[in-house]
Amino acid sequence: MSLPDYEGWACFAAVADSGSFTAAATSLGMSKASVSKAVTRLETSLGIALLHRSSRVVTVSTAGERLLGEAQAMVAAATAATEGARGDRADLAGPIRLAAPMSFGIKVLGGPIAAFLDLHPAVEIEVMLSDARHDLVAEGIDLGLRIATMEDSSLLARTIAPVTASVIASPAYLEKHGTPRHPLDLAGHRLIGYGHRERAMPLRFHRGGEEATVIPTGPLFANNGDIMIPLLAAGGGVAVLPDFIAEEALAQGEVVRILTEWATPQAFLHLLSPPSRLRPARVRALADHLVETLKRSCNAVVKTASTA
Repeated sequence: MSLPDYEGWACFAAVADSGSFTAAATSLGMSKASVSKAVTRLETSLGIALLHRSSRVVTVSTAGERLLGEAQAMVAAATAATEGARGDRADLAGPIRLAAPMSFGIKVLGGPIAAFLDLHPAVEIEVMLSDARHDLVAEGIDLGLRIATMEDSSLLARTIAPVTASVIASPAYLEKHGTPRHPLDLAGHRLIGYGHRERAMPLRFHRGGEEATVIPTGPLFANNGDIMIPLLAAGGGVAVLPDFIAEEALAQGEVVRILTEWATPQAFLHLLSPPSRLRPARVRALADHLVETLKRSCNAVVKTASTA
């Protein structure tokens, strides 16, 4: 059995990532001709075209799209094995791609990342903030933060901390429309929807052995909670939001918690990584740093919410 063409796969992944043979050659420290030759050799051995070339652009073919994730994983595993063989160094260096939810990243991630870069100034972190769910393997992402009830996944996951949520509304709204005493009372209110899936996802509450389910029917549904805070503060309705999003408005009295004796299904903050356990030392170091620092900050929010 012949060995896989590791150089060819690495060159293909680099061209696909950069969109250019020239840029790929620069990143790999090779000549453009050598990169082109390696990709052509790989395509010939496979009997398929991985890239479409023109005088102006290079695009990944349909067959190449199917194989790109495997190529990226192969390169990542080889890189991690090489760095692991060299031993963990104090002067960590190199790029890390980190994905995180938009609001969480803006409100929470800045401090931990700044502290890590202060310790390891040769590391370069690319942060991708989005409320969409990233495909870590296909997008070449080293680490991803996700707030969810984790479903079965091939990704490696480390649970960091619980993420609490509260039912909130402005004092002015409650004075005008009355304060709900039971979750089912929310059906008669402007219940603003928040989530990452379809609009009609039900809100579930429990108190001891009692359960209640409500469908949001308000005038707004958003997959990002920050846009909802001004509407709520202005008396626009009621919403269930994570405490890290609402904590500033709560502290300023713009909104208040209601139905505090009821709980919603517990979500957790998870740190995800691709399935290979071979990771560069810099990625392992950032993962450990995020778990430690974010656990403290999330637990502080939980403590504040529980004493409010």
